[in-house]
Amino acid sequence: MAFELSGYVVMAKECTNTPTQLSSHTLRYEILTSKNETWKKEMFSHYHLTPTDDSAWWNLLPRKLLREEDEFDWTMMYRKMKTSGIGSDGSGDVLKEVSLHDVRLDPDSPHGRAQQTNLEYLLMLDEDNLVWSFRKTAGLPTPGKPYKGWEDPSIELRGHFVGHYLSASAQMWASTHNKSLKEKMTSVVSYLSACQEKIGTGYLSAFPSEQFDRFEAIKPVWAPYYTIHKILSGLLDQYTFAGNNQAFKIMTSMVDYFYNRVQNVITKYTVERHYLSLNEETGGMNDVLYKLYRITANPKHLLLAHLFDKPCFLGLLAVQADDIAGFHANTHIPIVIGSQMRYEVTGDPLYKEIGTYFMDIVNSSHSYATGGTSASEFWSEPKRLATRLGTENEESCTTYNMLKVSRHLFRWTKEVVYADFYERALTNGVLSIQRGREPGIMIYMLPLGRGVSKAKSYHGWGTPFESFWCCYGTGTESFSKLGDSIYFEEGGDNPGLYIIQYISSSLNWALGKLKLNQKVDPVNSGDPYLRVSLTVSPVGTGQSSTLNLRIPSWTHSDGAKAKLNGQDYALQPSPGSFLSITRNWSPGDVVTLQLPISLRQDPIKDDRPEYASIQGILYGPYLLAAHTSGDWEIKTGSASSPSDWITPIPSSYNNDLVTFSQQLGKSIFVLTNANQSITMKKLPESGTDAAVQASFRLIFEESSSSKHSTMNDIIGQTVKFEPLDLPGMVVVHQGEEDLTVADSSSEKGSSSVFLLASGLDGSSETVSLESESNRGCFVYNADYQSGGSLKLSCNNEPSDAAFSQAASFVMNKGLSEYHPISFVAKGASRNFLLAPLLSLRDESYTVYFNIHT
Repeated sequence: MAFELSGYVVMAKECTNTPTQLSSHTLRYEILTSKNETWKKEMFSHYHLTPTDDSAWWNLLPRKLLREEDEFDWTMMYRKMKTSGIGSDGSGDVLKEVSLHDVRLDPDSPHGRAQQTNLEYLLMLDEDNLVWSFRKTAGLPTPGKPYKGWEDPSIELRGHFVGHYLSASAQMWASTHNKSLKEKMTSVVSYLSACQEKIGTGYLSAFPSEQFDRFEAIKPVWAPYYTIHKILSGLLDQYTFAGNNQAFKIMTSMVDYFYNRVQNVITKYTVERHYLSLNEETGGMNDVLYKLYRITANPKHLLLAHLFDKPCFLGLLAVQADDIAGFHANTHIPIVIGSQMRYEVTGDPLYKEIGTYFMDIVNSSHSYATGGTSASEFWSEPKRLATRLGTENEESCTTYNMLKVSRHLFRWTKEVVYADFYERALTNGVLSIQRGREPGIMIYMLPLGRGVSKAKSYHGWGTPFESFWCCYGTGTESFSKLGDSIYFEEGGDNPGLYIIQYISSSLNWALGKLKLNQKVDPVNSGDPYLRVSLTVSPVGTGQSSTLNLRIPSWTHSDGAKAKLNGQDYALQPSPGSFLSITRNWSPGDVVTLQLPISLRQDPIKDDRPEYASIQGILYGPYLLAAHTSGDWEIKTGSASSPSDWITPIPSSYNNDLVTFSQQLGKSIFVLTNANQSITMKKLPESGTDAAVQASFRLIFEESSSSKHSTMNDIIGQTVKFEPLDLPGMVVVHQGEEDLTVADSSSEKGSSSVFLLASGLDGSSETVSLESESNRGCFVYNADYQSGGSLKLSCNNEPSDAAFSQAASFVMNKGLSEYHPISFVAKGASRNFLLAPLLSLRDESYTVYFNIHT
């Protein structure tokens, strides 16, 4: 069964014979808010009512009904597994998580700024508004007002974001110890406790239990267990990170309630009937229940976790079948995460293999250059991504969850490949979804097509109080726990610390009795190295410990250096491995690392020959995007490496970026390059195409003239104007025709030199642009009253005040500037300005190129 959404035809597959498109969160929200009852009836007629064909896998499970007297027998087989589980204490070869309480991000780092922006958003949210629907469901007074979007009282998924808020605020508090946030999140837990007590059964949700009646009857309902998973996870995080015992009590009471519900379904029908109901999204119910069991050792919690493992999906992975095409991606990644927790709890190696195989097939066949996955929320056929590029790529939730998958695998294996994946997905798939420093502005999808924009996707940018998409929930969590995967530790007589992400931060390493300060120099295109320094300070009596520094696979040995206290370290870094340094550390010991960063091409995951030329461009872990509305053709000729046709932009170029403006009535207009024509347009917001197009680089005829600090320093100098987004092009004029943009080396480029003269209007704040080849001819706004086209006029009279005003411009710093990581790529018909995808806001961009020789 196919359906079309935003230009994609999607074949949706769950675990039933009949595919259903209702897994799509986007579509489900549209249906529930639609007034077209005929359409609703038609869509819900395709609900998953067909019996599954996966009973062979189910036969591997105990077939008993879950009567009270059978529960003990059913779980006996897991007693031994529990004792052989890999545990969570860092024993053996499994790395232990370093507490968020012990990690602090540098506030001036990109990660620190992203964290602070998210903290500001969490503090903006009102406690009464968050729990409004919970109180309504419980029959309690409802002060405040409910939030909109997916938290609206009419939406069946309401309450899911509150669960995310509990997790995000707990992680953020551990990361910052912000007192105001602690008070807010504690209040929310208290309010939820009052709601649960009022209901009296252990049930807690923002919607009535009737939704679970429909779920169990296999009738249309929007993922009630998905929401319950978020709430349970949030409560568990409040307990784990903030020590909130009230949250733990609420959680265990909820689990008791749902244990009984599931038991009743299986007793009344069969276990297959329960598994059939799981074709509706249930989030990571298995994951949170395995985590709970690790705390309680209550066999009911283990049993209930098993019953949310969704064997019809995990079975495919257990037999290593790459058959995930058509599945709703974010429905099923959390199930794999839960299976990974099953391995940690029971030690059953099958579930380690499931997670490993899943990561392998997603990374090799279904992921983009960002590290993300999915299109319009679904997986497509393996290695068929070239025809899936557009605005609805990479649901942010999937990136959040794939990071969890890779994190588990790294802890188990210490393999650098998983840490490399984490870095790529975090850098491009997480840091790219905030709109700069604006709290509460995030995106659902990360567009990856030609000439796309984060602002112009199907959902566009969300708003702080009216969106609350699933990706808002995972987004708030992602930016709250940016410190959770920088450091990992292992015990023993010689404790070890694994440093797998290079993020400016500090660590209080209790196990190793060290304080560590990591400083990462800002990466730029002109200095192709990652430079890291680690300053070590022992705490108490000295003991031997080992620092293990990840050497990413994207670097190379030539030029790589490691030093200890200024002296070259004997063992030099090797890409794709760890550099280990063991010693009794002394106060002030400093380890420095210099890793070369190079440009490289990344072919799209598509094995069809006609798409072999479609490739992304990366600089270390950074995916580069071109400022373009759709051009993507690159011809490399005989170039042997990307550095032959991609050149860095010097940081000094930012000093020469300017914007020319005029005051027209109450409005300000700016000189703009629009489709290679020069016009006047209203002053745009920063971070937009218009702001980029209104920024020009001054190219001085004499190189020494570029050293300036004020406008007076350049009055009288001759310059060319290069549009920021069209490197190699310059503003030109042909007689008194409209100004245009042309290649600086073309014949038209000969009329591109202008004299920066004092403003004809006599103001000390303005400049006028006089043609060097046609002295006495000035650029002027030909339609001054409406801000129209720009022309060159040679017929001005000194007494013509209107012309003098139209030919005078205020010259300010450019509205846009070059990112420190900026390059020029030689295109087939034009050059491209490249910058990291994470740096873009509303601008149009392209991340894949058609690269030919």
